[in-house]
Amino acid sequence: MSRIHYAAFLAAAAVLPLLAQRPPAAELPAVPAAEEKPAPIPSETTSATDHELPLDGKTIRYKATAGTLLIDGDDEKPYGIVFYVAYTLNGVSDPRSRPVTFLYNGGPGSASLWLHMGSIGPVRVATASPEATGAAPYQVQPNQYTLLDKTDLVFVDAVGTGYSRPVGKATIKNFAGTDQDVQAFAKFIQRYVSVNHRWNSPKFLFGESYGTTRSAALVDALENGGMSFNGVILMSTILNYFALAPGSDAVYIGNLPSYAAIAWHYEKIAHKGRDEKTFLDEVRAFARGPYAEAMAQGQNLPQAQVDAMAARLASYTGLSVQYLKEANLRVSPSRFRKELLRDQRMIVGRYDARFEGTDADAAGETPGYDPSSSGITGAFVSAFHDYLDRELKYTTKETYFPRGPKVNEDWDHAHHPPGAGGPGPQGPPLREPYVAGDLADAMRKNPRLKVFSANGLFDLATPFFITEYDLAHMELEPKLRGNIEFAYYHSGHMIYLNVDALKQLKSDLAGFYSRAAGGD
Repeated sequence: MSRIHYAAFLAAAAVLPLLAQRPPAAELPAVPAAEEKPAPIPSETTSATDHELPLDGKTIRYKATAGTLLIDGDDEKPYGIVFYVAYTLNGVSDPRSRPVTFLYNGGPGSASLWLHMGSIGPVRVATASPEATGAAPYQVQPNQYTLLDKTDLVFVDAVGTGYSRPVGKATIKNFAGTDQDVQAFAKFIQRYVSVNHRWNSPKFLFGESYGTTRSAALVDALENGGMSFNGVILMSTILNYFALAPGSDAVYIGNLPSYAAIAWHYEKIAHKGRDEKTFLDEVRAFARGPYAEAMAQGQNLPQAQVDAMAARLASYTGLSVQYLKEANLRVSPSRFRKELLRDQRMIVGRYDARFEGTDADAAGETPGYDPSSSGITGAFVSAFHDYLDRELKYTTKETYFPRGPKVNEDWDHAHHPPGAGGPGPQGPPLREPYVAGDLADAMRKNPRLKVFSANGLFDLATPFFITEYDLAHMELEPKLRGNIEFAYYHSGHMIYLNVDALKQLKSDLAGFYSRAAGGD
């Protein structure tokens, strides 16, 4: 795959007799409010095991450390405990020559078992993707596409997910928010590099989905706190939640090239004599030009232009002209997923449109579920628990939360962007996170910071065209624009579910690390 250099979610009858037996409220004795007892401060835990992996004709030996680290609040008392799994290469005499990468998923509210068990760690769970994987037993196998030969890896669970928890007087509200989350991750990374003597190692952040939102703000927060990074890997990116605002056409414009890629994949678009890349470049130009101009007219678009626009959209999306006109030329991802294969009574996945499924109601307007999520969740969750127990020897009485309870629901989306003229969050708070500006701020302050943007062509959760737009609107000077690299894969949100894409991803990232770790 070529690389291109260039940017939501006791019955009353039983109670009444009890109430009737109570005296009037005025006669009840006053009861003092119960004080919440602080959660006890747990001890930090560590389980270290030794492993080896055949890779490219050689055997690499490494240590896996599953454990927890406490992080302190502003009062210098522990307010959270963070679970992580670190993989470090054995026999490294000088850690200054060895990069370390911090990896995490998104949500917000997702643990990091997806990246951990599927992408560039030393093991990965085998799935039947893009078919549903089914039930146990599952196979965890050595990962020949790991990046452990290039960097140590630290997979981190956000507080409220996995085994990470608030402690002391803290509650989940101390962590469930854009800025609160960044603060907690910054504290963990600073603690980890201190405990493990890695302050002078090349450092990278690797986030997927909302993890890219986190990374963009986090790298700037760490930079302003005195820790510069060599590189940031953005996989399946979302940097601007304002694109989802009601009344905005940005989401329809931004989704169009992804619709076209998916239609091409399912051969809803004529391929003969055409090249996929050239075709997608044509759709990009149409989306940012004629389609955007037509959408800007809203309901005032003349009927003749509606007809012409519907015909062009049909040629790019595989949807019918009539359907596009009935949808006012605006098709949401959920509608597209239901309509594209309606003639086959099939739906396609949101995270990865290569996955297909069936609905109880084939005539419905939107899919009843996401086959790209249900098709792999059981495999990842079960395999991770088994691997943690059998191979990493980590046991605890805590419940592992793949998705933290109430984390997403209680999330505080407000974000304080970096202000001009000084470090730290000095701009007025934004109602929704826009963090491309944070990433740009970090790149200006650290001109050697490199960014790698990995995009799945069949991802309807974080469409690649919107990512291109956001990274192209950071107002960077020409000498910094070359620090951003783009790569595209025939896969979805979780790029690594396509093994061919994972192989290419490993090759692309190996080159990126070679360029970025030395500060070139």
